[in-house]
Amino acid sequence: MKNIYYIGKKDLTIEDLERIITGNIKVELAPEARERIRKCRDYLDRKMENQTEPVYGITTGFGSLCNHSVSGDDLNTLQENLVKSHACSVGEEVTPLIVKLMFLLKAHALSLGFSGVQEATVQRMLDLFNNDILPVVYDKGSLGASGDLAPLANLFLPLIGVGDVFYKGSKRDIGSVLDEFGWQPIRLKSKEGLALLNGTQFMSAHGVYAIMKAQRLSKRVDLIAALSLDAYDGHLEPFDERLHMIRPHSGQLETARNIRSFLEGSLIISRAKKHLQDPYSFRCVPQVHGATKDALAYVKSVVLTEINSVTDNPTIFPDDDKIISGGNFHGQPLAIAYDFLAIALAELGNISERRTAQLILGRRELPEFLVASPGLNSGFMIPQYVAASVVSQNKMYCAPSSTDSIVSSNGQEDHVSMGATSAIKLLRILDNLDIIFSIELMNAAQALEFRRPLKSSQMIEKVVKEYRKEVPFIKEDIVMYKEIRKTVAFLNRLQVDEL
Repeated sequence: MKNIYYIGKKDLTIEDLERIITGNIKVELAPEARERIRKCRDYLDRKMENQTEPVYGITTGFGSLCNHSVSGDDLNTLQENLVKSHACSVGEEVTPLIVKLMFLLKAHALSLGFSGVQEATVQRMLDLFNNDILPVVYDKGSLGASGDLAPLANLFLPLIGVGDVFYKGSKRDIGSVLDEFGWQPIRLKSKEGLALLNGTQFMSAHGVYAIMKAQRLSKRVDLIAALSLDAYDGHLEPFDERLHMIRPHSGQLETARNIRSFLEGSLIISRAKKHLQDPYSFRCVPQVHGATKDALAYVKSVVLTEINSVTDNPTIFPDDDKIISGGNFHGQPLAIAYDFLAIALAELGNISERRTAQLILGRRELPEFLVASPGLNSGFMIPQYVAASVVSQNKMYCAPSSTDSIVSSNGQEDHVSMGATSAIKLLRILDNLDIIFSIELMNAAQALEFRRPLKSSQMIEKVVKEYRKEVPFIKEDIVMYKEIRKTVAFLNRLQVDEL
C-alpha cells in the first residue's frame, strides 16, 4: 500500500525516509522482520534460563560496572533502571522531524534480528510514530560512544511510561497519553534497555536530515550562482563541457551542466564581453560547488551503510549460538564524515559571499551597492556584512569534533567519537547557508534589473518574477532584515527540479 512503509522489508534509503516523515506515511513491521525479532528474543530467553557465565549488559552492569553481576530476578529492573538513569540529554529540544527519524532508524536496526528485543517493544515505537506522539529529546549529552546513550534514553522513556511527549500541539506526560490510548507501559526484558540505548540513531538521524537539506541547497545554490553570473555580466566559457571532461570529477561535471542549463537562452550571457576573465568566485563555481557535491555523495554513502547496520551491543547471533560484545556503537565513521561534510558545506557559503561582494563593488556597469543613488542610500552594503559574519561563524563550526575524545565511565570508555557534536554542527551550518544564499539571491536579483532591457534565461526570469512577488526591487533604503527573512522563506520553498 502506498501510504504504508514496511520496516525491515528492505534497506532504508534517504529518499524513503524523507517520503515517510514528510508525507504522512504510516509504518508497520514487515512480516519477515517480526519473524527475525521473535527468533532472536526466543533464543535469548532460552539462553538465559541456563546461563551461568556473565554476559555483558544482560546479566551484568554497564560500562565500568560490567564486573558487577545481576541476579536473574533483577534482569528486568536492570534494563528499566538503565533507561531512567541514562536519560540525561540537555540543551535545545530536537526538532520533531529528527525525532521521527530516530524512531525509524532504531526500529529498522532492531528489525534486523540481532538485538534481542521483544516484538511489542518495537511495535510500541511504531505506535508512537504513527500517532505523532513524539518524545521530548534534547540535543546535548551524547559522546558518540557507546552510541547516543543520553538522547536515546530520553527518546525511549515513554516506552516504560516515563517522560514527556509532544502530542496534539502540547507537551504532556506520557502517562496521560497512554491512558488515552488504553496502552500499558512496556515491561522491558533482559538486554532490551541496552538495545534501545546503544546505537548511533541520534547521530544518524541528524546526518539523514542534513543530507536531505544539503541536497536541496546544492541545487539551489547552483541556480543562484547562475543568476549572479548573468547579473555580473560574466562569461559562460568556464562552464564549457569540454573543459570539464578533461578533469571529470562527477560533481564538477554536474555543476557545469546545471549552470549551462539554467542560463540556456540568456541574452545577457551570450552577448560579447568587454572583460577577459571573471573572478574565481564565478569562474570556479564548477570546481568548488562540484567538490561539495562529491563530498556529499561520499557522506551519503557512509550514512546509508550506518542506517542499515546493527549498532547496539552486545549482538546476538541465534544461528551461531553466540552473544558477542563489541564496539559497533562507536560513532567514528559518522564523526569523521560529518566533519568532512561541514567543511564542504561551509565552502558553499564562503564562495557565495564572495559573489555577493563582487556584485556590490560598482564594477561592470553596476552601481555601487546596487542602488541608483549611492551615498544618499547605503543600498546592499550591510547585507554583505551579515553574510560575512555568518560565513565566519561557519568557519568556527568547521573545527573538527572527531579529533577530540574525553575519557568516560571510569576509564572503561576511554575513546569516544564526539560524533553527536559533529552532527549538531552540520545543522547550524545549513541554517547559516540559508541566510548566506538568500543574501546572494537578493543581490543578484537586484543587479539583474540594471541589465534591462536585456533578459536572462527563461528559467531565471521565472524565478526572479516569483521572487519579486514577495521582495521588491529596492530603489531607496528600506529596513532590510525583513527582506532577508522573506528571501530565506522563498528560498526554502524553491523547488529547482520543478522549474
